[in-house]
Amino acid sequence: MACNGLAHQAPREEGAAAAGEAPPRPMVAPLAFKVDWVRPTSQENTTVRYSPVQENVGDPNVEIKYYGAAKQILTTGAPGNALTPYGVWSGTAPAPFAMTFRLKDSYVDLTGLATIRWFTKTSGFHVVRPVVKLANGNMLVGDAEFRSITMLTQSQFSVASVHWIKLDPEKVVTLNSGRAAANPNGEIWVPNPDLSEVDEIGFADLMPGSGHGTGGWIQLGGIEVYGKSVPRK
Repeated sequence: MACNGLAHQAPREEGAAAAGEAPPRPMVAPLAFKVDWVRPTSQENTTVRYSPVQENVGDPNVEIKYYGAAKQILTTGAPGNALTPYGVWSGTAPAPFAMTFRLKDSYVDLTGLATIRWFTKTSGFHVVRPVVKLANGNMLVGDAEFRSITMLTQSQFSVASVHWIKLDPEKVVTLNSGRAAANPNGEIWVPNPDLSEVDEIGFADLMPGSGHGTGGWIQLGGIEVYGKSVPRK
């Protein structure tokens, strides 16, 4: 299992605090929300793969949002199975898609030490990419790529390390940033996007699925988003 881990602070001796030294700096942001996929009673037939719905998200405070062909992907796996955990699979998506999640009453501050952790598996040349929707409505897709051909793999990455491109929410294709640049090759990147109030956070597959089998698709299990919650205005 691969994981881009974060360094851990060594414990201080009790006398350090008594001597007036500064407390250790936190090395991770707090957990903002977690997406655990569950099977609702409406999907009890285990021989059928269903399109993911709101009831598939375990936390009732987390809302699911669909872009592009997202409503045509399917659930997969089995709840409680450590080898093939319940999640979603994109082989049946006829076009690119993005699926995002939002807290009902809060934005998420993804600056500083914010990280995202998820389980992914891929086939063909498909990769899983992070997607955010900002408070101003702009959607961005990141250059971070996650692939794992052989098994579901847990990965964690720092949001600060990601470069972002504008995303068309209907077609789920990348767009020009709209800015002029001295180097034309750099015009695609959004300069210094404001991630202090992120409305939605999720993932995208920018390629259509190839159907059942091993042709080309992504599979995604649980997601954990670490960042500070910011009350909606």
